Amino acid sequence: MDLCPLIKNIILLDSEGKRVAVKYYSDDWPTNSAKEAFEKAVFTKTQKTSARNEAEITMFDNYVVVYKFVQDLHFFVTGGENENEIILASVLQGFFDAVGLILRGTVDKREVLENLDLIFLCLDEIVDGGIVLETDADVIAGKVASHSMDDGAPFSEQTITQALATARERLTRSLLT
Repeated sequence: MDLCPLIKNIILLDSEGKRVAVKYYSDDWPTNSAKEAFEKAVFTKTQKTSARNEAEITMFDNYVVVYKFVQDLHFFVTGGENENEIILASVLQGFFDAVGLILRGTVDKREVLENLDLIFLCLDEIVDGGIVLETDADVIAGKVASHSMDDGAPFSEQTITQALATARERLTRSLLT
């Protein structure tokens, strides 16, 4: 029995079931075609449900899948059949809320594709190698914002967190030189 909860994958599909952003943390799907077949099957099974307001949970091919829809996007988090659904749901909610914060409330396919680098940074901050690192959306969005910060941007165009991080970095540089 694993002591640490493991995430098998995090999938973000559009309203037609096509990939927007996916990250696999397990070798359960060894080929790209196996991954795409899993995504299509999960999408087909869940597309008629109403997971708009709250996350839904389903068992599929001996996996627990937690999912939620918003606008034209479908968010999925998959765990093993014995995985705790509450942990999977908290990962899903953390990802969903962090994306909302990063995209300033405009969560749709076009906005996600324009900021795909930030979405993948978000995934990297949430899960590493299947192990859950963080589920707090504010912390995740803050880390993503600090990674994507442009040091050359004027302070007036940065968020408070970015401005403080830039100021701290510049002060550290000036003290070390």
